[in-house]
Amino acid sequence: MGANVPTSIAVIGSGYLGTTHAVSMAELGYRVLGVDVDEGKVERLQNGDVPFFEPQLSELLKRHTASGRLQFSTDFALVADFADVFFLCVGTPQRTDGLGADLQQVFGAVRTLTPLLTRSALLVGKSTVPVGTAHALAELANALAPPQVEVEVAWNPEFLREGCGVQDTLSPDRLVLGTSSAWAEARLKEVYARLLENGVPLVSTDTATAELVKCAANAFLATKISFINMVAELCEASGAHILPLAEALGYDDRIGPRFLHPGLGFGGGCLPKDLRALMVQADDLGVPHGTALLREVDQINLRCRARVVEAAVQECGGSVVGRRIAVLGLAFKPFTDDVRDSASLDVAQQLQAAGAHVQAFDPYAIAKARQVAPALTFTDGAEEALRGADLVLHLTDWPEFRNLDPARSALLVDERRIIDARNALNAEQWHSAGWVFRSLGTRHGQILGAEALGAV
Repeated sequence: MGANVPTSIAVIGSGYLGTTHAVSMAELGYRVLGVDVDEGKVERLQNGDVPFFEPQLSELLKRHTASGRLQFSTDFALVADFADVFFLCVGTPQRTDGLGADLQQVFGAVRTLTPLLTRSALLVGKSTVPVGTAHALAELANALAPPQVEVEVAWNPEFLREGCGVQDTLSPDRLVLGTSSAWAEARLKEVYARLLENGVPLVSTDTATAELVKCAANAFLATKISFINMVAELCEASGAHILPLAEALGYDDRIGPRFLHPGLGFGGGCLPKDLRALMVQADDLGVPHGTALLREVDQINLRCRARVVEAAVQECGGSVVGRRIAVLGLAFKPFTDDVRDSASLDVAQQLQAAGAHVQAFDPYAIAKARQVAPALTFTDGAEEALRGADLVLHLTDWPEFRNLDPARSALLVDERRIIDARNALNAEQWHSAGWVFRSLGTRHGQILGAEALGAV
């Protein structure tokens, strides 16, 4: 590192984003201090214990806490004196009284930190926020900071994919730096010097653009997912087949194959929240026609869940009351234990509420799913979930579910019926083992060849 590069960085907030960023900054060679108000979480992290599942994170956390390069604390006074670059990584969940983002934690962190600062500082927001938040935080920070202490606020949005968070921090596909001065831009370039030397693309812009880009990116991805799921409905109605159709679209380099896989739709703590937050911003900024598009994207996504529930009712002869339904997958996507706004868990709960006996398994998400949906029956493995089932639902595309043996699975269930809500299983293999196989985007009863319907 050069002489001007900061050697110490502070990270405010130790949730998924904050922990991943803190660990990754330590991996880049910085001394890092993370701060959080949750004493239990801080104690676990300081002991090298990640309170959620994320590949690679546990190993790196243990390594850097053991070496002393990475520490966690609840003491804001300690963190205020530790560094002059502070990353704001607190949560901005959807408001309980509307669709907009709840900014209480962001403003609360700045109110707590800035009166304790001992020297001028750069606060770098990474959380997803509405346009204008950085400006408002800068005014607040400079009003609360001690005399002679100047505070600048920049925005550096995160683009992490859960399940790939460490990789996306250490090898991002782009860096966006939203600043209001040459000093702040230069400081952030120093922080990310190693990444920039490795050729990571850089977009330097103002704070408003940086604030808006994250919501815009997630809204576009959500739109792409909802588009292909809308086309899947057309396929079911017309007798066309969605997987070869999506494959054909993906070969067009103007469109590309990513996020064109039809299924149960999107969920998690980012895409639904950011899509809805952008709706609110469109209204607030006087761009109502934008809201109409985004609202339809959201409705198509929610309709995917309803379609799976309806298909389950049909497969059970018109009613799921008293029927035993095996649910494979509860996390909103594989390689995470996150069940926030999980379509899989939502479908399981809807069927349970309709009178079904749901027995569910997920490799990592059961503990969190149990907190949200205690009425469900949770099993210790996929085969236990299948035992005695009248219907099987494949809802989260974990690799171990793709590897299930249809013939062996047939011996465990009472009725050989499966709905592949992720279009990831090989229909012909299941059909050959005597199963009634149903997927989204293919007219009920039609079976494609193994090549067309193979795992993707």
